[in-house]
Amino acid sequence: MAEIYLRLDDGETVGVGEVRANVAYLNGYDQKTVVDSVVAAVREVDWRRDPLDLIAMMTLREASYIAPVRTLIDCALHDLVVRRERKTVAAWLGAPDGDVTRQTNQTLFWSSHEDFLAKAQAYVDRGFRDLKVRIAVGDFSEDLRRVAALRARFGSRVKIAADANGRWAADEALWRLEALAEYDLAYVEQPVPAGDWAGVEELARKSPVAVMLDESIASTDDIERACGYRGRVFVHLKLVKLGGIAPTVAAARKLSEAGVPFMIGQMNEGAAATAAALHVACATNPEFAELYGADGLVNDPVSGISYTGGAVHAERAPGLGVKFDAASTKLIGDYRYD
Repeated sequence: MAEIYLRLDDGETVGVGEVRANVAYLNGYDQKTVVDSVVAAVREVDWRRDPLDLIAMMTLREASYIAPVRTLIDCALHDLVVRRERKTVAAWLGAPDGDVTRQTNQTLFWSSHEDFLAKAQAYVDRGFRDLKVRIAVGDFSEDLRRVAALRARFGSRVKIAADANGRWAADEALWRLEALAEYDLAYVEQPVPAGDWAGVEELARKSPVAVMLDESIASTDDIERACGYRGRVFVHLKLVKLGGIAPTVAAARKLSEAGVPFMIGQMNEGAAATAAALHVACATNPEFAELYGADGLVNDPVSGISYTGGAVHAERAPGLGVKFDAASTKLIGDYRYD
């Protein structure tokens, strides 16, 4: 992983944000583009403005920063603002409960069949009851074999979903979804490529398995379009696609009002990015959560996130509830927040 951190220090309170630099598969931005854009934005932002105004600026896209840059700045600003108020971000966003914890899924990435089953068993032994299988990597018969093996081993004790990452053409997606329906999947994520809204429309009408959109959802226009399906497709929200905490919460609430089931998720990211997604999940109560990003991560400069009993927990502390060890990272810029 390649992570970028932003530390905002007003002399009394410190806020931290994190974004993954190599997110090309999600929105087309390579690592150099993200790093260069972060450096330029941090130099350009008028840090004398009130942090709440800056959050609004990021949300309304008054500045033409790419989504990963807006995410980084938005999360650091939220951490700073809410630490000042001695609240958790989740509580500040309206979460009813004090604890910042949420059950999460785990994704089974492509591996040998033996390793696949061993990893699944290890997750279940740790209390995870929601497994997502990465498919559309090899032959479809192998996809069916893996999903069938999970259902045979764990029965109804686990929820199973699958993620095709947009690798199926529209004319093959339907019959593959029909074949997967035998295994009682919660959903299949992104069966057709992002941008193929005609394919999504057909699957929304005909698929026997719920379809969830991920790569298709990267803007407020995409959210509006998904709301139009009135729950016939699900939506996977990621902060790094939408630009941070504020726009993701707004999207989640819009989906809730339209009766669209959604997931708050992330990628393999560190504890600060995981904490941001976790607080959003606690505040928006999604049907699904994908918050495994920091599970098992070593040498993370951020602490405060833990995994037990199939759930992710943040410390019940102000802001994002994490601590950042800046000395263990490489400094690419130093700009004081006045």
